[in-house]
Amino acid sequence: MAKEVIIQKMKDSGCRITKQRMILLDIILEEDCSCCKEIYFKASKKDSKIGVATVYRMINSLEEIGVISRKNMFKVM
Repeated sequence: MAKEVIIQKMKDSGCRITKQRMILLDIILEEDCSCCKEIYFKASKKDSKIGVATVYRMINSLEEIGVISRKNMFKVM
């Protein structure tokens, strides 16, 4: 799924598109991550202000709008 489509779905669901969310989205799309902690460690290297809760909320938001599935190890659908 294209990054622009995901961003549009997030906007449609009422999510603000912040710098931190963009960093997390890039990590999820470009790298093979198996858990939220792994995403957090990669994201914290890019922006030290990103917290674990931010990662979990982002994953939950993406799952709610049907973009990813945790059952498939964070595979983008």
